[in-house]
Amino acid sequence: MFTLKKVKYKDVLNIEALTIKKHKVTCIVGQSGSGKTTLLRLLNKLISCDSGKITYKNQALKEIDSVELRRDLVMLPQAPAIFSGSIKDNLLIGLKFSEKPLVADEKLLEVLKLVRLKKELSEDAEKLSGGEKQRLALGRVMLMEPEVLLLDEPSSALDEDTEHMIIEALVNYSKENNKTLIMVTHSKKIAEQFSDEIIEIKDGRVLNQKEV
Repeated sequence: MFTLKKVKYKDVLNIEALTIKKHKVTCIVGQSGSGKTTLLRLLNKLISCDSGKITYKNQALKEIDSVELRRDLVMLPQAPAIFSGSIKDNLLIGLKFSEKPLVADEKLLEVLKLVRLKKELSEDAEKLSGGEKQRLALGRVMLMEPEVLLLDEPSSALDEDTEHMIIEALVNYSKENNKTLIMVTHSKKIAEQFSDEIIEIKDGRVLNQKEV
């Protein structure tokens, strides 16, 4: 699905060769500052590499329209944006931005259940805790049904038990719906338990890539 060849970005990344497979759960692990988030941002065209080539579905990433690309793949940053308004407003806003059809309340409630957020659709989103906001943003991304989910530490604000439940639900959702999930995680335990492949990055280079 993605291939990277001789990709360099500033002093942050220097990747000789890397392939990320379609319909797999790929976890990216490594110490803070190793370049994990930068890699996600390159895949989503939020930034461009200084040299080298990145392809998506055998097409050069730089030749793909950014808006079209982001309809196909959606990135959730570590500190996702929460907009003023209700939980319902926040769930629907991703569909509005990507010009996709809105969905009924029943579907919204299904997603809240999936991300273990026991709240009413009418509640004020800005009054949620950090972990609840993270789950709300995850629900928003899942509603958009992208082909690829790029998630940067999607469970960093959660306690260990909740983290396990959310990641398990997310992985099950991805597999049942033939999605490609690429996830940066601080937890090697989560990576070992849930991923199909683990990419370990150190000092901007791919130290190891292995199937689990």
